[in-house]
Amino acid sequence: MSRTNSAHHYGSVTKTFHWLTALLILTLIPLGIIANKLPYETSEQLAQKAWLFSLHKTLGVTVFFVALARIAWAVTQTKPAGLHPDRKAESWLAETVHWLLYGSLLLVPLSGWIHHASTTGFAPIWWPFGQNLPLVAKSEDTAALFAGLHIVFERVLAAALILHVAGALKHHFVDKDATLKRMWFGTTHTPDATGTHKHGLPFVTAVAAWGIAIAIGSSIGVFAKHGDAIAQVALEQVESDWTVETGTVAIEITQFGNVVEGKFADWTADIDYDPATAKGTTTVTIAVPSLTLGSVTDQAMGHDFFDATTFPTAIFQADLERIVDGHLATGTLTIRDKTVPVEMPFNLSIDDGLATVNGQIELNRQDFGIGDNMADESSLLFNVKVKVELTARQN
Repeated sequence: MSRTNSAHHYGSVTKTFHWLTALLILTLIPLGIIANKLPYETSEQLAQKAWLFSLHKTLGVTVFFVALARIAWAVTQTKPAGLHPDRKAESWLAETVHWLLYGSLLLVPLSGWIHHASTTGFAPIWWPFGQNLPLVAKSEDTAALFAGLHIVFERVLAAALILHVAGALKHHFVDKDATLKRMWFGTTHTPDATGTHKHGLPFVTAVAAWGIAIAIGSSIGVFAKHGDAIAQVALEQVESDWTVETGTVAIEITQFGNVVEGKFADWTADIDYDPATAKGTTTVTIAVPSLTLGSVTDQAMGHDFFDATTFPTAIFQADLERIVDGHLATGTLTIRDKTVPVEMPFNLSIDDGLATVNGQIELNRQDFGIGDNMADESSLLFNVKVKVELTARQN
């Protein structure tokens, strides 16, 4: 059997690419479905879910490079002529499906890869490359877009596969021709066939199919960001001696050895501080549902963690004072239904009425009943870092 194609036969390289791709895709699709449906209520369940997702992602990257190699080989080869060139509609549909298959074999893994690179969270890719991609910044908007595209392209791929298999079975059992046999290994006799006239209609049809699929996906909300389903809470405006002009309240967790960073988009700070005495008080109210935490945002909002629906706010109340090497906020932090005494050292500088503050505190999630179902650190460390940066102007 020749390695290269002829006008009537597929070569061994093309056949190997075909069946290798089929094996990978038929492994990836059920793997993704199973991983999505698995619960993650315990450390063991989360570890299993993460392992399956890592396998799914790793094989997905493999598919991308196999598809690139397959396409590179295909463009150098003669394509065997169709056995029924007189069936115009059937030939058009077959070519359209082939465009959808080849395109989806690139678009599905690439969109998933970009989603992985643009967010943070569990389930790393096992290849020694690929956790990040050039020109792909960490962005929840980018992550949401490509997560949605991954779902859409995946559905298109599944539909194209069904049509492709149905067509092959029709040729084999109904038409009783050699279409399926000549893609199997060995030499198969095929009658002479005149190649069909190549035109752009199947490609245009495939592009239209992708466009329609994206429009349908958008209409049913597949491009929603992580955490968008959680009802947001409206915080009351505060009257304060200092008005916050810019600021960030960020958290950092470690899951399966990977640092996951997030931040709260909505919070208020009531600050009463006298620069002359270097003393004051503050009350910071945080809208918990405004947290974005990469691909684990939805998990963080759930009942076993922040339980944002039941406890939509977190409150930090503290006295402020100058100490030898900076300032210290001493008070309490309330998350869920737990109030815990805390101390946060911070740096403060004031220039022409504008205060610049940055501080950091390390908390134990168990003190607040967060992730009690994960009683050890095999999947999620107890330690959580909270970083605060802000500028505020004195009124």
